[in-house]
Amino acid sequence: MTMSRRIVPFAALSVLLALTLPGTPVAAGPPEFVPAAPQNPATAPAGGASTHGDSASAKTFAQPGPAGAPVTVTRATLLAACPTLLHGGDGQLLALCTDVLGQNPAVHLLDRATGNSLARLTIAKGNLLGGVYAYLDDTDRVVVVDGNRDLLRIEHRRGLFGIWTLRVAEKTSLAAAVAADDSVVGVLAGYDRRVWFITAAGTVGVYDPATGAVSAYRLPAGERIANSLSTVPGGVAVTSDHALYLFDAGAAGTPALRWRHAYDRGPTRKPGQLSWGSGATPVFFGPASGTEYVVITDNAAPHSNLLVLRAADGGLVCSRPLFTGRAASGTENAPVAAGRSVFLTNTYGYNYPALPPDAGPSVPDDADFTGGLVRVDVRADGTGCDQVWETTTRSAALPRLSTADGKLYTAVQEGLLGELDPYYFAAVDARTGAVSDQALLGSVLVNPIQTAGTALNRVYYQGTVTGVLRIARS
Repeated sequence: MTMSRRIVPFAALSVLLALTLPGTPVAAGPPEFVPAAPQNPATAPAGGASTHGDSASAKTFAQPGPAGAPVTVTRATLLAACPTLLHGGDGQLLALCTDVLGQNPAVHLLDRATGNSLARLTIAKGNLLGGVYAYLDDTDRVVVVDGNRDLLRIEHRRGLFGIWTLRVAEKTSLAAAVAADDSVVGVLAGYDRRVWFITAAGTVGVYDPATGAVSAYRLPAGERIANSLSTVPGGVAVTSDHALYLFDAGAAGTPALRWRHAYDRGPTRKPGQLSWGSGATPVFFGPASGTEYVVITDNAAPHSNLLVLRAADGGLVCSRPLFTGRAASGTENAPVAAGRSVFLTNTYGYNYPALPPDAGPSVPDDADFTGGLVRVDVRADGTGCDQVWETTTRSAALPRLSTADGKLYTAVQEGLLGELDPYYFAAVDARTGAVSDQALLGSVLVNPIQTAGTALNRVYYQGTVTGVLRIARS
């Protein structure tokens, strides 16, 4: 299905689907959203190497997106939820999806012109998040851990008659470090080419491709992991449901703890979150190297806090409550961060189509998804943080920031029907918070399930509960 819409500040709707306008933003802060963390030599180029863009998880990309012109929206129905979109140095677009029927995970090579699948490879079913938190290595192979606890490197090739195929090029068992009743949540390369992985039950592991050695570090009893990890030259950050950690790989390749920062995990899981504790993958950012700070959110009640720490020693730079104009706030999304700026969404009350089996009940058991988008800047002297703007924009996806055009790209939900409100492609001015561009995407079948899109050659791709959307200039 293809739809053309002229992007206008707020798309015209019928009276039934009348818009709820975002709040009025305050004055803009500094416009600089650089530098990015150094390119990880063990991954594909930053921007498309992981679901968070790069190994620092900053969720930025250095090219402009499709904002500023009319767009055409093309919907590719894959009968699968596709939360992870990746692209490497060869420009090919890959997705990790989970079939609607059977819940089987699969890697897809996608047609960039349509979003349709050119090749598919099913992998063993494992953790709900295991396929989300994969990455592309420096040869553009998908690196993921399957349900058999095998580390896979999956390559794509074009053969006779132009037919594309996907195949497992390498397989390494991690069973020595991952218990049979445990599962890998995320995997990512360090800058020394060792591969780090984390498990739901609280194991932080390292696989050294040079020696074949696999080693592990166990978090304190009772701590679990429900989000991914991030790597920069100075270390590896991991968020458990109790604390933020920074690790190094010791001389023997074993994980070595540098510091731990406990946070307020709150009394229970909030509606709109997938686990009890922080919903944030840790994100590295900073105005000097792109790595001097690391940021997460806690799960304090009733309002979660932004926590910015110094990566070097874990010292707290600032703790700031978020979305205090609402009765409660919380987020399952990691921050977007660049330069001194951090952007966060409020997912409190968001209705996920599925929850992990161990998620437990939320309190309350249901709530309205009121949304919210905020920008907070670290002060130039590093003595604290200040809010620059906040809006009521209901972001239904994890935004990505173009450092080229200064836009946050996302999908927003607007209207008067609550969970049945339609979704819109949106570009948000990172300097002011104003929604500068908007186009109708559709309704329930294009739910972006709070996952991140990706940009390639000024085309924006967004995974949904049933496939992939392609948003391109007309």
